[in-house]
Amino acid sequence: MPYSPGRIRILRRSRALAVTPRYWRQRLVFWLGALAIGVVSAAFAMLADKAQLLFELVSGREGSLRFLPLLVTPLGFLSCAFVAARFVPGSQGSGIPQAIAARHLREHSDRSGFLSLRIAAGKIVLTVMGLLCGASIGREGPTVQVGASIMLQVARWGGMSQARGLILAGSAAGIAAAFNTPLAGIVFAIEEMSKTYQARTNGIVLSAVIIAGLASLAIVGNYTYFGITDATADLRRDWLLVVACGVVGGGFGACFSMGLIALTRRIRRWRGFTPLVRTLIVAALTGLLVAVIGIASDGMTFGTGYAQARSAIEGTPLPFSFFLAKFLASLASSVSGIPGGLFAPSLSVGAGLGSTLGTVLGSPVGLAAVLGMAGYFSGVVQAPMTAFVIILEMTGNHDNVLALMAASMLGYGTARLISRESLYHALSRLFIADVLRNKRAQTIAAVPPATG
Repeated sequence: MPYSPGRIRILRRSRALAVTPRYWRQRLVFWLGALAIGVVSAAFAMLADKAQLLFELVSGREGSLRFLPLLVTPLGFLSCAFVAARFVPGSQGSGIPQAIAARHLREHSDRSGFLSLRIAAGKIVLTVMGLLCGASIGREGPTVQVGASIMLQVARWGGMSQARGLILAGSAAGIAAAFNTPLAGIVFAIEEMSKTYQARTNGIVLSAVIIAGLASLAIVGNYTYFGITDATADLRRDWLLVVACGVVGGGFGACFSMGLIALTRRIRRWRGFTPLVRTLIVAALTGLLVAVIGIASDGMTFGTGYAQARSAIEGTPLPFSFFLAKFLASLASSVSGIPGGLFAPSLSVGAGLGSTLGTVLGSPVGLAAVLGMAGYFSGVVQAPMTAFVIILEMTGNHDNVLALMAASMLGYGTARLISRESLYHALSRLFIADVLRNKRAQTIAAVPPATG
């Protein structure tokens, strides 16, 4: 059967692409970029873990040294905020809003204000510094900005024009490598980063996730982020726990999101006249608050909260006050102006909330912690698919798929009733507004004054 003229043209074009040196050069550069994301993510994880362990070693001693965070934490926050504001602007906070903002900006000069190798290096160093002084932050959000920065630089080196797709691929690869959760990386890219499915970027995202995941796997090995839980949900028996974790978790998650957005906007307006001075004041005060909360909770709220979440998932109940204390410490750290993500702290808050609900309802603590994580995290980011997939992969138990889905959807629905704004996209609009405001000011300054 003879081919149609259109079919012949497509075949000729595909054969030409297959043998074009430029095509394969671009692919090689892209693959090396994805490999670099995996290696950098693994190294970032190791540095972050060592920084947190060092802080715990110094601050966890008895006697007067247990009050050392009252000095170290505010000074650490102040130092991180100063370096970020003066030398690496655009590195503050999670990093996910910056990556989302960069996808909506058309000019490379605007994107480079949020995604560059300089910002990526600063993000890693300052996040590690934040953990070294006890901040309630995580490395997963920053890894998204780092991955997107590497991919955007790859696009320049390889002469590739699909900047938006490459930012998406770098973000997905960062999540996959940070958590060892390849499926969650793909779902996160579709649901949270782009809010839509684009078939054209499908292969780019998949290949980036696979290569970055393999590189990270080769360095740190195969592992489940929060260990493995054997607790299994029986919806006929545990339906009340599922509903409670979804609704209560989603409500608290929405409150965190609303509080973070409102405080961020208010602080940005307040520091408008003397930005550096007021930035440092906010950093010092929030650092002091984090230190006080940490000392009052016997050090449980410092850092990512990984150890506390893991112990709850493995069946050890957490104190009733833990999730509220961690909630406040994470909120203070997020508005402080220092680089650092909220993935791991949010999952820790959710585990603490689930542990409390499980104890009250007489349910297995490990199961309750997992469901609490799903409900709360879904409420914070308003991305239910990402929530249940990432928790499913991080806990290694596939028997709770339906319960996790239900808790995530209930958390999302409850959060939407309380807050219509998605956290990361609301924050990304603030960064986009800054870019537009600066361009408008430059345009006005370039116009010569009228002569009478």
